[in-house]
Amino acid sequence: MARHMKQDVSPEDEEPSEEIAAPETDDEEASVTQGGAYSAGDEGTTIQEGFTPIVGHDRHADARDRKRKGKASAYGELDPYGLDEKKKKKHPVLRVLSTLLLIAGVVLIGIAGYMWFHAQQQYQQQEQVNEELAQYATEPEDNANGAPVIDWAGLEAINPDVVGWIYIPDTVVNYPVYQGANNDEYLRHTATGEYSLGGQVFMDYQNTEPGMRDAQTIIYGHHLLDGSMFKPVADMADQATFDSHPTVWYVDENDQSYELEPLLVYKTTADDTNVRTLSFMTGDDFHSYLTDLLGRATASRADASAIIAQTSHVLTLVTCNYDNGIGRTVLICVPKSEAAAADAAA
Repeated sequence: MARHMKQDVSPEDEEPSEEIAAPETDDEEASVTQGGAYSAGDEGTTIQEGFTPIVGHDRHADARDRKRKGKASAYGELDPYGLDEKKKKKHPVLRVLSTLLLIAGVVLIGIAGYMWFHAQQQYQQQEQVNEELAQYATEPEDNANGAPVIDWAGLEAINPDVVGWIYIPDTVVNYPVYQGANNDEYLRHTATGEYSLGGQVFMDYQNTEPGMRDAQTIIYGHHLLDGSMFKPVADMADQATFDSHPTVWYVDENDQSYELEPLLVYKTTADDTNVRTLSFMTGDDFHSYLTDLLGRATASRADASAIIAQTSHVLTLVTCNYDNGIGRTVLICVPKSEAAAADAAA
């Protein structure tokens, strides 16, 4: 007689790794028993109607689902007011500030672009002015030896304030020199009266025309960042650059040429009034003045002290420097004839 075992099976009591299949039998087919159960052979298990078989069931998947649902539920309890959703929404004030900052940035970029473009235009205008005036000077074939030849009539027809011409061989310094009623007249204006970034090279208005009459004659020029005007003068604060330019020419409106050589370079502040000392009570005062400046020099001749003791006139070129804000670089030159006399006396 076939034995039937009635057994309640729970999924928790089973191992999850194997599927359970009805055992094969050669003697008899599985038959449904009375009461809605079926039997799988003598040793088979009687399964009640309505019970879900565990064949192919993954208990671990159920556990993972329950874990995920638990996390979602717990998260909902930790954020009952939906704060994360509110964070995603930018406050109207922040949106306005962001827009204003963006507009301000665009405006600043536009202003910077305009200023750059305007500066380039001014540099080009200054270059054009310099090139037009340069046509009135003819440089010597051997520019290291000889003064330029100047068309004074042509320059005076443009502006009668012209008093001389300054020329440093192997540099861009090759400009007419003007003298106005004050030191502002040609600071930002051309010889024809138009506004200009670099103005004109000019002599101190308190110097005696046409220059080289006072103990110290001062000529001013801008230090432009494109390398023009008196930029090479500022560069001579370096000893090597100073040594590479042994000659400076000044030609006055009477066609008197002065061949000079750099004596020393020093730097000072923009408000140093001592720079503009043009005359002295005695020769000794003048020599003491120059000796004091030699003590402040960044570059100088090796025999500067001996030359100072013999000199009676200097030509001083003044320009800006941008080392610490805006300062002044001052190049003092002496006539080569006086330097030669000092060498002979030594």
